[in-house]
Formats: sequence, structure tokens, C-alpha cells
Amino acid sequence: MAQLFSAAKRLPALLLPRHHLSTSSFSTSSSLPGGAAPATAASALPFLNCRRRKKLRKKLQSPRVAPIQRDPGRLLPNFEAVVRRDLALRFISRTKCYLSRLPGHCIPLADAGKLHRELGFPRGRKVSRFAARHPLLLHLPRLPPDSKPLLAFTPLMDSLIAEELVLMDAMESTRVTTVRKLLMMSAGRRITLAKLHHCRLLFGLPDDFRDRVHKYPDYFRVAVDPKDGCHVLELVEWDPALAVSALERDFVPDEARVRRTFKFPFRHGKALPLEEDDERRLNSLTTLPLVSPYSDCSGLQPWTVEAEKYRVGVIHEFLSLTLEKRAWIHHIVEFKEEFNLTKHTYQMLLKQPRAFYLAGTEMNWAVFLKDSYREDGTLIEKDPQVLFNEKLQHYALTESESDEGFSKKEVWAN
Repeated sequence: MAQLFSAAKRLPALLLPRHHLSTSSFSTSSSLPGGAAPATAASALPFLNCRRRKKLRKKLQSPRVAPIQRDPGRLLPNFEAVVRRDLALRFISRTKCYLSRLPGHCIPLADAGKLHRELGFPRGRKVSRFAARHPLLLHLPRLPPDSKPLLAFTPLMDSLIAEELVLMDAMESTRVTTVRKLLMMSAGRRITLAKLHHCRLLFGLPDDFRDRVHKYPDYFRVAVDPKDGCHVLELVEWDPALAVSALERDFVPDEARVRRTFKFPFRHGKALPLEEDDERRLNSLTTLPLVSPYSDCSGLQPWTVEAEKYRVGVIHEFLSLTLEKRAWIHHIVEFKEEFNLTKHTYQMLLKQPRAFYLAGTEMNWAVFLKDSYREDGTLIEKDPQVLFNEKLQHYALTESESDEGFSKKEVWAN
């Protein structure tokens, strides 16, 4: 205890390494000898002066670090690790998307340093340091040797890009079906093309999807919204065979499991003399979101149980259409007008802990479809694009070609 006190006096708490000062209050003590509690940022508070204590407490309460999952009993570390992995690989993901659209798959390093938002690195940091973390995929050549350096793909990355293009062509019919189902769920059977392009990685859509839709005049029609002049994608023909949600497909083979997934308790007076069987039968009337996400919700009152069932069913179907059965909240909010979502989406999702899991921080959190994942945080069924993304992540986290496993940059294990 004396050593910890002296260390806390010498070092500001905000400068301690991340693996010593975790901003999470859910740390376990199983990895420490004798069952001792690990040194977290909160544990250092008693040993700091008032000024540093106030600064650290303010940081711990910031939405940037405060966990969205406030109940420690509901915390699922494997899902939280998936979110941390995505954040750690944000640079390589955005850089791949940006450079793949440029001729020669390269950009001057000086220009790349100004594109912190497009390439996914913090403002003011050197892009060369981030590129050095992925030597198998990115390098800094000089062409000719006496010229300024470039940020470019390696030959391995170029081969992966070509492989992904072939995969996109092979999965085009599947992606078309996904977009048709999204249009069938949306109000007015139309979605702005810019929104689909922004969420294209969520559904595995190619970068040139806005051009490919013209190949399917029987399914889609591109129009101009007279209100704002934006291009919108409209549904040409309704297909009843596609208007079947994932819940409806799962309800037939395993009705009991689907009924246990959701719970919309029926409010009744406390003095109502109900036996256990009668109360269970009464609650069973509102256990399922029986309002289909493909139905017309214009006649539903906003704050009724039927309207909440509809919105829960829409989000469930939306997540089931994604590649990894999860989405960041800003992707869901992107379609709030099309799916008639309200500002109480967070509270609505918290009421369904068996169906959804919220991971991340209060500022940036993701929604998982729990039934699509195993307990270890891996997908039960993986799309071919997901398998490709996992291979790309393997190369991104490998330091050299001689490394067969993941390197020390296995950030999701920290």
C-alpha cells in the first residue's frame, strides 16, 4: 500500500499507462496473485490531491469513456472486445476504402496527413506512425527515390483488393435482396442513396452500388427528391416472398425460444388477484413483437405497445440484414425517418436485454443481435465478406510475414 501511495504521488493519474489505469469499473482480479484488485483509475483517486482527483473524476464521467452498459452484472466482455477491436482497426479500414478509389492506390504522405477524418486517425498525429503498424498492407515508397514519400498499398494489399472485387461481384444478387428488404421496411418504400452509401460496409455493398442499381430496373428506381434535391432509391415492385422477417422464420421451428427473447409486460393493477399461471398467460399477450416490420405503421399511435413492438421488430430485422448482425448507433439513427424511430431508442433497447446487447461508451456504442453470436463473441453464421474481413484483420495485426499468429497488437485481448 505504501508503494502504491508513493507511486500515485510521483505520477499524475492521467499519465499512467492504459493497462494500469483502466477507465472501466468492471475489472476482475482473477489475473492478479492473491486475488488482489488491479490498479484502476478509480482506485488511484484516494491518493491524489484535490486538483488531480477532480480532473480524473471528470474524465471517468466523460461520455467518451463511460460505458453504455451501466450494470456490471450484464457486462459481456467478449462483446466489448469486439467493439475495441473495431476501434483499433479503424485506421486500416478507412484507409483501405479511401486509397482503393484513388488511381495507383497511393497518395502523397503530406496530403494524407491532412485527411485525419477520411483515413481514421486522430487530428495532429503522424499518419506514418499509423501506417507503420500495418507493414504487410501499407508502406511508404519513394517514386522516384529522391521524391517525397507516398502512402500506398503493398502488393499483398493490392491482391486482397482484387480478391474483394471478385467477391463483391459474386455476392451482388444477395446484396440486391438486402437493399430490397430495406426499402420494403422503410416509410414510403424509399431511402436516400447517400444513406445507403454511408452504411455500405454494414451491408457489404460495393463502393459503386449507386451505379449498379441501374442494372435492376425491375427492382429499383432512382428519383430526385423535390424537397432537397437528393437522389433517392425507390422500390419498384413489392415482393411478398421477401416480406418475412427473421423472427417469423425462427418462430416456426423454435417458438419457445423466440417467445423468451422479448418481453413487453402488460400493466395491470397491483391488487389484481392473479395466480401465477394467469399472470404468465396475461403477459404472454405482449411477449412478441408481432407487428411485422414490413407492415404499414402509419396508423399506429406513437407511444402504444403496438408501436414499440413495431420499432423493436424493425431494429431486429435491420440488424439481421447486416453482415455481422450488429451496428453502431449512428448507423441506426441514420434511418430514423425511414423506420419511424423515436428519441427513446436507447431506453427501448434496454428493455430487451435478451435480444440486444449494447457495447461501447455513451458517446459511441453498438447494438448486437445476441442470438446471432456464441458466448465467446463469435458469429454463428458468417457471410463470405465477413470471412474476408477476418483475413484482412489478421494481416493488419501481423508484424511480418513470418508471424503465423496475431502479433502483440492483439488489442481486443487487452
